[in-house]
Amino acid sequence: MERLSKELGVELWIKRDDCTGMSSGGNKTRKLEFLMAEAQAQGADMVMTQGATQSNHARQTAAFAARLGMKCHILLEDRTGYNNANYNTNGNVLLDHLHGATTEKFAGGHNMPQEMERAAELKRAEGHKVYVIPGGGSNPTGALGYVNCAMELLGQANDRGLLIDRIVHATGSSGTQAGLVTGLAAMNAQVPVLGIGTRAPREKQEQMVYDLACKTAEKLGCPGVVKREDVIANTDYVGSGYGLPTEAGIEAIKMFAGLEGILLDPVYSAKGASGLIDLARKGAFKDERVVFLHTGGSVGLFGYDFAFDNADYWVNL
Repeated sequence: MERLSKELGVELWIKRDDCTGMSSGGNKTRKLEFLMAEAQAQGADMVMTQGATQSNHARQTAAFAARLGMKCHILLEDRTGYNNANYNTNGNVLLDHLHGATTEKFAGGHNMPQEMERAAELKRAEGHKVYVIPGGGSNPTGALGYVNCAMELLGQANDRGLLIDRIVHATGSSGTQAGLVTGLAAMNAQVPVLGIGTRAPREKQEQMVYDLACKTAEKLGCPGVVKREDVIANTDYVGSGYGLPTEAGIEAIKMFAGLEGILLDPVYSAKGASGLIDLARKGAFKDERVVFLHTGGSVGLFGYDFAFDNADYWVNL
């Protein structure tokens, strides 16, 4: 990213996982390659998952189900309290329905895994064979997608003669970071991964990633390869809460769009990028070559139009 690198004084590259295909792409495609294969192997005719109203994971799950001829049912939880019409019907929600998924909406604060099991039992009673996917696709099967990504990224860097000093990305449900950390550790790549948190406090985020990375390593047949010190998260850029845009995140969206023609989303990639930008300005990446892994989600922009150039939003937040 030459123009952004010049602006920030750091050599920045980008891994375009917003270009993975399947309904505009995003990091969930890599996870779903493994999850949907497992669903097929088990003979499922319906997949079910859950997430926030503007869930990128839900949209990509619905797209995969459409591609494979499966039914898809999605439980959407209101985690922001927004009554904005675009937020509740446009963006990812619009695409969920275009792909043929059925949806249920829940107020915030529900035990969503429990609600999903309840809904799955009802669908099973109707005769469906349901495969349940956790929020974000973040389990050992899904994390294998980012073990693959680690291998792919190193291969691409080696082909270009690039030495990567650090990988930075947005971390939420933990599957992306857990897979990357596991893959890099298994290859002894010695490339640190910095997850910029989008929801949980640091201690909780790191523990979630570490626990999942350990389970993923076991699934790969290399238990113990991931060390606790391999898991690093910075949660200083969450802002007021999950799904709530930040001024720094909006600045990141405008910088990436205006300098590189690349779109971020307010929930994940923009907060990851805002951390990248702030840390670069503070000299945290001095003399490093940094790869920003773009986790996708630009469809969500159309549900968050109110957060751009809207002074009332920032006053009332």
